[in-house]
Amino acid sequence: MVQPNLAEIMDQLTVAGELCEPAGEGGRVRCLACAHRCVIAPGRRGICQVRFNADGQLRVPFGYVVGLNPDPIEKKPFYHVLPGTTALTFGMLGCDFHCAFCQNWLTTQALRDEAAGTPPRPISAEQVVATARRTGSRAVISSYNEPLITAEWAAAIFRRAREAGLVTGFVSNGHATPEVLDYLRPVTDCYKVDLKSMRAETYRQLGGQLKAVLATIEGLHARGFWIETVTLVIPGFNDSDAELSEAARFIAGVSPAIPWHVTAFHPDYRMQTVGPTSASTLLRAARLGREAGLHFVYVGNLPGRMPEWETTRCPACGAVLVTRTGFWVDTYRITPEGRCPDCGAQVPGRWG
Repeated sequence: MVQPNLAEIMDQLTVAGELCEPAGEGGRVRCLACAHRCVIAPGRRGICQVRFNADGQLRVPFGYVVGLNPDPIEKKPFYHVLPGTTALTFGMLGCDFHCAFCQNWLTTQALRDEAAGTPPRPISAEQVVATARRTGSRAVISSYNEPLITAEWAAAIFRRAREAGLVTGFVSNGHATPEVLDYLRPVTDCYKVDLKSMRAETYRQLGGQLKAVLATIEGLHARGFWIETVTLVIPGFNDSDAELSEAARFIAGVSPAIPWHVTAFHPDYRMQTVGPTSASTLLRAARLGREAGLHFVYVGNLPGRMPEWETTRCPACGAVLVTRTGFWVDTYRITPEGRCPDCGAQVPGRWG
């Protein structure tokens, strides 16, 4: 049985949702926060479990966190956003997917898995931003759960963060709608998308739609967000040459300047019998990304083992611009205007 006390606490920490519309008679509403577009009757919850209909009004999470931590921005991972700086990361509860390999399942699977869930801590948007300033953070990032389903709360925090001169961003599965991207764009600078597979049937197993994620990447680029993409490479799941090449070609087709991070899997949650990703597999994936025409391909979760694939080079002259060891920046040569100091070429990203 799910934790009724947690559900009751979470339901109190809500406000009327903005990302919704009426959906016929009987008080039904359609949620627009993610691509499920749930039609929710009074007394029922959406697929995410945290957005629900109370007497014809969509109630959405607001005014709490379950995680609030200053992290290296490279951990998100954002490699082309203020390298070497700190990002205050906040997280909520819930997700619209149910990935067996989720590494944040204690937060994402709340109210879906009785073993999951962490008590929420009430907090105001002003307090979140004050924490960012106190910790010397240059960015405020929504992560740890799926931030689309808590978009109204993220937007409230981001408005305050922008006023304080901070960069804002999402770390997301990308299962979005055009409506939520339009809603977020005025207050959101950066968006990291997990491109988990290029197979529609795989996304159905995870609880989502591939076409929605691909449309999100295209929509983010068209709207002017800074985008970075991540594929967690899982042995026997999404690591074939054909699928990795297809992912890289799609991203390059949107823009060859979008960074692609291919990261190592480790056994977690309900995928404990699959072994970790080898360095040779990630090297193969990275080379396929380069062959597809991507200018920036990075290997993650194997810090220091493949330094060439943790390095940012100038896309014009090949000069070394940023070297890293895991989440730590060792050297940084990009000018304040975001240019290569050797040839003057503009380097895509948000350098500041």
